[in-house]
Amino acid sequence: MNERNLTLLTDLYELTMMQGYFKEKNANETVIFDAFYRNNPNNGGYAVCAGLEQVIEYINHLHFGQKDVEYLRSTGLFEEDFLEYLGDFRFSGDIYAIPEGTVVFPREPLVKVIAPIMEAQLVETALLNIINHQSLIATKAARVVYAAKGDGVMEFGLRRAQGPDAGIYGARAAMIGGCIGTSNVLCGQMFDVPVKGTHAHSWIMSFPDELTAFRTYAKLYPTACILLVDTYDTLNSGIPNAITVFTEMRRAGIPLNFYGIRLDSGDLAYLSKEAKKMLDQAGFPDAVISASNDLDETLIRSLKSQGATINSWGVGTNLITSKDCPSFGGVYKLAAIQDKNTKTFIPKIKLSENAEKITNPGNKTIQRIYHKQTGKVIADLICLVGESFDPSNSLLLFDPIETWKKTHLAPNSYTLRELLVPVFQNGRCVYRSPKVMDIRQYCMREMDTLWEESKRLEYPHQVHVDLSNQLWHMKNQLLDSHHYSK
Repeated sequence: MNERNLTLLTDLYELTMMQGYFKEKNANETVIFDAFYRNNPNNGGYAVCAGLEQVIEYINHLHFGQKDVEYLRSTGLFEEDFLEYLGDFRFSGDIYAIPEGTVVFPREPLVKVIAPIMEAQLVETALLNIINHQSLIATKAARVVYAAKGDGVMEFGLRRAQGPDAGIYGARAAMIGGCIGTSNVLCGQMFDVPVKGTHAHSWIMSFPDELTAFRTYAKLYPTACILLVDTYDTLNSGIPNAITVFTEMRRAGIPLNFYGIRLDSGDLAYLSKEAKKMLDQAGFPDAVISASNDLDETLIRSLKSQGATINSWGVGTNLITSKDCPSFGGVYKLAAIQDKNTKTFIPKIKLSENAEKITNPGNKTIQRIYHKQTGKVIADLICLVGESFDPSNSLLLFDPIETWKKTHLAPNSYTLRELLVPVFQNGRCVYRSPKVMDIRQYCMREMDTLWEESKRLEYPHQVHVDLSNQLWHMKNQLLDSHHYSK
């Protein structure tokens, strides 16, 4: 899966449009495309962007090999001069992006592509495929981790993922979103993240009895001894046998550094509370009580509210597939075309009867506005490149649709951070992706910039994404210019 050429991982119409530009337009016409999404996944208050490292790999390996050109020739759709052009194709443009692990909100560009129109058009499908999937899973993981309230969350979903790529890159995204480890060994190798796991019911069933199975496992893995206790009878067999093994380990002088039980079925709240009583009475108050079994953020929150004594969570299917929200909904829209004479960008806008589908035109960037004392996010401001804002001056924010809704920020009460950073310049990568575990730490700091009201799982407060005054006027001038009398 390393260094794959994904050039043909695209929709056919990207290639037919490319040929159209090649034949009928200036193929070197520079344009700007924005990749963004319109609504937060899971009806939440935020998303976590992920996938940039794979976008970089895709762009770096973007080329049409001989077999690619031969295949396209076989379709009968493409002319020889265009196919000859593809043989020398390389990405030569600029890409700006929000770093992975950043908390993001609807309608703001996660990725901005500035490139000749043929190049910018080609990368649409793969870019969205990568960003949509990994951002979806990173967001889901962040919600699960938030519900766990400091307990460790492990990603256990590989066998239920929709194929190898979804399992590997979904696990990577889950780590970014806050998981402490994954069961996916290949993900661990590829991205240097912790791999974790216990054993299956089949391990217990393969031995003459449960106690022998537990003793054997403890002998093999004394420093990571988590015993699955629900194969036969959790309270009357599994936990008592686990306690027997822990007692034997202690008497043998084996340090109990990381040990405990895992529950995988039944009433997890009741069983965990009973397990805690039994372990405490036996002298093992620090034993880990982990749980799995179709968990998600809603169930984890419910179990904790019922007093469950679980302190480690293995989350599989519902995380790796984002089962209750299976798509991210990112889109890729033309925002500007460069005038070949003046080299300035002419803003472009897509209209719709649905207000949220009207695009924001022009060459844009994003300023994140923080409360100076608390460091919490106040709002994001989409503005035009070149606009400047001075925190020593007051700042007026307003809703771009319901413009009477205004917020006035006093001088020196806020700070600013530009979110988009350069990734490619003139076709050359200028950005170095951090290690996944470093991105995870960054994401945890990002989550701390959200108010609790925006992190709650249901009916969260929505962070405002506003337009600068200059961008708002540009947008409305374009809207007026496209209004025709009937």
